Amino acid sequence: MGSATNVDAVAVNTVAWLSAPETAIVVPVYQRQYRWDIGGCEQLLGDIRAVADLDDRNMHFIGSILSTVSADTDAGATPGELVLIDGQQRITTLMLLVAALHHTVKDDDPGLAAELERVLVRADSPDHTKLRPHRAWARVFESVVLDQRGPEDAYRESRFDDNYAFFRSQVRRDEVPRIWRGLQKLEHVAITLGSGANAQQIFESLNSTGEPLRDHELIHNYVLMGLSHAQQSEIEDAYWVPIERNTGEAIASFWRHLLVMTTGREVAVAGERSVYDAFRQRFPRMDLDTLRTDAAEWRDYSDIYRILLDPSQEPDAEIGRQLGYVNTFGRGMYPLVMRAYRDYALGVTDRAELIATLENIQSLLLRRTISGLSNDRLVARLCRAREDGPDALVRAIARIMPSNERVRVELKYGALPHAAYVLGRLAGVESAGGLDGDGLEIEHVFPLAPADTWTGDGERAWADYTEDEQNSHRALAPTLGNLTLIETGLAERGFDASFPEKRDALYPKSRLALTTAIADTPAWGTAAITARTAALTEAFVRIWARPQVIAIDDDGLTPILDAVRRRGWPRGWEREFEYVEYRGEHWEVYDIKYLFNRIFKRLWADGREHVVAFSARRGGPLYPEQAWNGQWDALDESTFLYMGWDSRYMLSAVQGVLGEAGIASEVFVKYSYTGTAM
Repeated sequence: MGSATNVDAVAVNTVAWLSAPETAIVVPVYQRQYRWDIGGCEQLLGDIRAVADLDDRNMHFIGSILSTVSADTDAGATPGELVLIDGQQRITTLMLLVAALHHTVKDDDPGLAAELERVLVRADSPDHTKLRPHRAWARVFESVVLDQRGPEDAYRESRFDDNYAFFRSQVRRDEVPRIWRGLQKLEHVAITLGSGANAQQIFESLNSTGEPLRDHELIHNYVLMGLSHAQQSEIEDAYWVPIERNTGEAIASFWRHLLVMTTGREVAVAGERSVYDAFRQRFPRMDLDTLRTDAAEWRDYSDIYRILLDPSQEPDAEIGRQLGYVNTFGRGMYPLVMRAYRDYALGVTDRAELIATLENIQSLLLRRTISGLSNDRLVARLCRAREDGPDALVRAIARIMPSNERVRVELKYGALPHAAYVLGRLAGVESAGGLDGDGLEIEHVFPLAPADTWTGDGERAWADYTEDEQNSHRALAPTLGNLTLIETGLAERGFDASFPEKRDALYPKSRLALTTAIADTPAWGTAAITARTAALTEAFVRIWARPQVIAIDDDGLTPILDAVRRRGWPRGWEREFEYVEYRGEHWEVYDIKYLFNRIFKRLWADGREHVVAFSARRGGPLYPEQAWNGQWDALDESTFLYMGWDSRYMLSAVQGVLGEAGIASEVFVKYSYTGTAM
């Protein structure tokens, strides 16, 4: 067997590799900036903690590190240094973690401090770090790792500072040996290229060849990893295969919806393994018995998901019809429907309550669509409300459902959304929004494109209408009053016919009362359309009713638990909010940094025990001293609030401490125009 001549790959212990006296690494100028945020650091620290507690046979593989040995200074390196081609983000983050450990113990454990220092600094030059970013941010990185930040750097913002501060905050002095033990269990494949290798080609091969694992595939691997072959076969056959069979191509949506349902928190549709990360947080490493229990529940929910995807499989005809109606609006409410259906299947609730919930969901979605309101980011708050009981869910739905008065105005002048579904229910058609099986079509009584000879009264032709009259008719053409359903055969016969002809020869022959009633109208124009809209609107607000509970108009407020977590500090973050509603108080707060500060200060005054409990469990953001340079605020003489987090962490902390205090449901944000566009 031949051997490679330009690529040397060997599995190594990561810390030993970094600690070797000869190791010196430089990031070339063409590399992207360091971009890991606190979320990535949190995951890495969790993995290190997990492997630290396992026996010595268990190691943690962090992937491959690709480099080439520098022969000249073209890449900004000196001869003999390793030029890092792939692995910058991981190595940089590990360096920041080791630096945080080193600075924590350097004054009272010189032996451990020396071991940590060997990872950080060059043996031949203790004033320089072993990893050297390119010159654009090398000084910032070295000032953090070598603990050389000056007073002028106190309010400096960088990913290096943020992530270092996160590690300092999370690892207490007594935990440093544990984290160091976990770090020493990291392994990677060190790939070193020879002078004849094409670095870019190999980098692209490592990072671009084949499809990346999708969220549900990562979940599958995560669930089975660490089990014996027999145990893997059991879980695969008894649970995973049925889940795949039930969900089919919608398996990725199933896992996202399951997590929204179980956590009561929004999970991003796509990007950066959001579903997989949420799964790992919700279902940390489980023993086999726990896995069997959880997997059985997943499988049961996948059985429900199969019915939601295809309501014809529901044995109860009325429930199946209602599920089909819900599908008119897509799958966004599946998390809530899954829980409601399971409670019904288990006998926790009855059939009438399930149908009432499905009707309320339709009313909510349709009324908001008619009113021009988004239905995004609603389902998690409704799932949370349902945990407090059916009445709480009804109140939560009523709070965000437009009133009858608003619906009447919108229907009078606005185009009718989901027209087939709405007209079908108004007409008593049994299908769930699809009219093909009923042989029906949507009919515009006044046509969208009338011929010059079209007439609404048999006297004046369309060509004789004034411009204002024509514009008025066109404006009302897509509204409820101008729409009906008609049999396909009748529609074909009446194509391009004027109103009197259809009134006398076609509409009376329809089997639908919704349509035959139009034959009693002498002439068709804007007055007739408006009158019919008013009459049908009364039927509309009865079918798609608003729950009869006292509810305020929420003015488009977003519960703090559903606020959008931003990455880093995106442009416009200083004007993200229009205002904040805190337990009925109106706060002129426009950004997450100010909100973070104000919430913690308010709770420090009103509910100190909750802040202390949250911070102790989370490892911050309260500390007894300003232990590292950065942005701080004093809560009292011996308690300090660290303000140097990124926006995602700050929002997570706000949500967490409000949850700890039991008042998260009473805090809302109103997004500004800028925040909505971010």
